[in-house]
Amino acid sequence: MTDPISDTSWRASSQPLIPAKLNNEAVNRNTYNHLPVHKLGGGKIFEGYDSLVEWIIAQKTVIIDGYAGVFFDAIQQQIDSRLSEKGITLKWHCTADYLKAEEEVELLVEPYLGTKESVWGTKADLSLSDFFSKQLVAIQQDPDCQINIVIGLGASLSGWDAPIVYFDIPKNEIQYRMRAGSVNNIGCSEAQAATSLYKRFYFVDWVVADLHRKNILSNIEIVADGQWQKNVTWMFKEYLEVGLAEMARTVFRVRPWFEKGSWGGQWMKEHVKGLNNEEVNYAWSFELITPENGLIFESDNFLLEVSFDFLLLLQYKAVIGKHAALFGPYFPIRFDFLDTFNGGNLSIQCHPSKEYISNNFGEHITQDETYYILDSKPGSKVYLGFQEDIDPKEFRKVLEASEANNEKIEVERFVQAFPSNKHDLFLIPNGTVHSSGVNNMVLEISATPYIFTFKMYDWLSLDLNGNPRPINIDHAFNNLNFERKGDVVTSELIAHPNILAKGEDWELIHLPTHKEHFYDVHRIEFQTNIEVDTEDSCQVLMLVEGDYIELEIEGKFSGTFAYAETFVIPAAAKHYKLINGGNKIAKVIKAFIKEETKL
Repeated sequence: MTDPISDTSWRASSQPLIPAKLNNEAVNRNTYNHLPVHKLGGGKIFEGYDSLVEWIIAQKTVIIDGYAGVFFDAIQQQIDSRLSEKGITLKWHCTADYLKAEEEVELLVEPYLGTKESVWGTKADLSLSDFFSKQLVAIQQDPDCQINIVIGLGASLSGWDAPIVYFDIPKNEIQYRMRAGSVNNIGCSEAQAATSLYKRFYFVDWVVADLHRKNILSNIEIVADGQWQKNVTWMFKEYLEVGLAEMARTVFRVRPWFEKGSWGGQWMKEHVKGLNNEEVNYAWSFELITPENGLIFESDNFLLEVSFDFLLLLQYKAVIGKHAALFGPYFPIRFDFLDTFNGGNLSIQCHPSKEYISNNFGEHITQDETYYILDSKPGSKVYLGFQEDIDPKEFRKVLEASEANNEKIEVERFVQAFPSNKHDLFLIPNGTVHSSGVNNMVLEISATPYIFTFKMYDWLSLDLNGNPRPINIDHAFNNLNFERKGDVVTSELIAHPNILAKGEDWELIHLPTHKEHFYDVHRIEFQTNIEVDTEDSCQVLMLVEGDYIELEIEGKFSGTFAYAETFVIPAAAKHYKLINGGNKIAKVIKAFIKEETKL
């Protein structure tokens, strides 16, 4: 995957992509839906600060905590104005007043940020409390005020015996805020470039904020959606827990999100309803990159989105099944789109080995990928593996000369190119040189890590701001596997499908992955319907050919999924039925963890 971390030309807006209330427009069952919701039934989600303030008045003492990137000032303003109108005296205690000096924070995080010019750091082993002075735990309530509220990131660290309201926000929305210049890193007041903000968020801020949410989860009473500045939707955590438990035993879709990029294409504009067709292109869709996706809940047409993390913190055993002890509350498989239709080539790149990503970046698993060709035009290519006569020293010399002098390279002199046809699967274990060429719509099926792409050659292209993207030749050559060359590529890095089972109008086809992939891929092809067991393993699915399919779990209708929509069947669902809703054959990709997986 070519990652968006090094391309700063994203949507720059602090306005959220989802509304607080769902309109009643019917969703066409065979049209991609970019706002999937999980219905909770009536009376579970509340809208507006008026209702939240009424609850606060009844409590008298409240902790308002939340995720890094939430606009706590705006929340305080909305609550304060309503309490003031009622003539209620209150005392605010803001955690931002107890942050350590910026110089101390800089020294604290410096070991995890790598060199200034690098887009990567190392995941921090800090706690949120490390950013605050000891005075935070000594905050005293004002007995002369009717209401006392401690508010801000880390408010629960105050140690107050009071109910917690937790304002959550998915990481993709935080990125929009950082691009708009409306958020900053923990303990930092100076504006920074988007790439620097992201690096600090990814390797430090999000790590400590995730840990903090996990530590206080059992004490949270209310979960609120922190995406809007003047409005709020909220629910009692017990309702959220019920919804997550149901989701973990039936089916779920995360909210996908879409990004433009220097090489981006036009396929998603045509096939995804609701996208801005005025956008220059769309390069990525984060279909299922769970560290950054959210889950949307609906009640009485009110919407509330929470980070995917909530689901696995509370239900990872039900979701992952027999491999839960191996991965814990970490979802291991990701699906994303790479669109180069009428766009450009991805960079020539590779990804780190397991040892390298662990030692240098603090990740537990590495970026082992596959390219499933969802669609392509005649003449499209995938670049994969080296030519038989590859000379590593010559290859490096040519790459370095290209970077230094902006010189074009004859890529196929060094790297093999293969025709890319619809439904092909190309295997890209770590260390493999690869790229998608123009006019491919790639469904990237991969392990979850997603920003560790070492670019060696970027076709002399520029990002959407007219700047060259970073090249990482040193990192790449610390990881490239030069034995993946010649005929080895054809035999080991291109899946050779075989039929595992078949019936009257269906076939189960195996697209074998590489021995280094901990996940495997099947394609289910059927005319009417087919029944599938989860075998106590989580399964990630997508309709890759056909109009739409319906899902039944335990004999009950559980949803409709259109072409190119990603959905997840948790292990605890046990057994499900797919029903073809169209007239032509349905083809469904299924990715799952291999039985013998060891990390």
